[in-house]
Amino acid sequence: MKRLLWLVVGVLTAMPVCAQYDAAFANYWALQSYFNPGASGLSGQLDVQAAYSMQLTGFKRAPQTMLVTADLPLFFLNPRHGAGVGFMNDKIGLFSNKKMYLQYAYHQPMWGGRLSIGARVGFLNESFDGSKLDVIDSGDPAFASSQVDGMALDVDFGLRYTYKQRWYAGLSTMHLTGPTVKLGDDKVNKTEVSRLYYLTGGYTLRFRNPEYALYTSCIVRTDLSAWRGDVTARLAYDGEKFRLYAGLSYSPTVSVGVQVGTNFHGVQIGYAYEAYTGGIGVLHGTHEIVLGYQTDLNLFKRGKNLHKSVRLL
Repeated sequence: MKRLLWLVVGVLTAMPVCAQYDAAFANYWALQSYFNPGASGLSGQLDVQAAYSMQLTGFKRAPQTMLVTADLPLFFLNPRHGAGVGFMNDKIGLFSNKKMYLQYAYHQPMWGGRLSIGARVGFLNESFDGSKLDVIDSGDPAFASSQVDGMALDVDFGLRYTYKQRWYAGLSTMHLTGPTVKLGDDKVNKTEVSRLYYLTGGYTLRFRNPEYALYTSCIVRTDLSAWRGDVTARLAYDGEKFRLYAGLSYSPTVSVGVQVGTNFHGVQIGYAYEAYTGGIGVLHGTHEIVLGYQTDLNLFKRGKNLHKSVRLL
């Protein structure tokens, strides 16, 4: 039912629709532990990230997505072990989709870089506010007339290879078990969640002036029936006191966008705007804000921390 209603909205707004359960973030490169659990603890620091996305601006009950993640290396075991937690709340019309999870990753040095393997276990909570639904036949059991919700177990898995600070590549699978969320006490309505596959990668181009670098990244997601790809390039200035970046993004048949941000004293603030290319107008795009904080919590180390953040890759 959810996908049918969202498909109608997509057709009416002339926006390309991908039948995928998860929301897409323009700042995906800053949320790597969400898209791939293998990135948990990879930065060598406590890494907290929060993102808020407002899509199809100007439309009533347009999608809004909030995501909060935190991950860190488990130094008391071994810095090769990483763990993380996260919470996501995605609202689309009268639907609300929440996900809470725990994840773990193991990082193994290999071929001059690191191979990371990660797994995630969480719960999906789906709710639908039928009291705000206006239908001709109010007695149709296909449409709930009150607030209904349901929950299901969710499992994700990811692989990632990072070569120094130059490049990385990752492959992950969301909703590995293909969970089904049944709504309400009578379980009449349900949402079947298909597996979603992510392919991510990035390369850092260094200039002669060490204060400047070009960070390129990409992500492709598919449920094997539809797909979306994003390519991003950001020019960054890394000064002694702060960092600045500005960049462009492009998603074929979906959108073009701009990104700007800064990083100072471990605090990251970024903004992105996506303008859809499907004919709904430049002003009805997506506004997205990302906030992050990184700090060294290794109480067992000696000397300088040799790990560097991968969030700018």
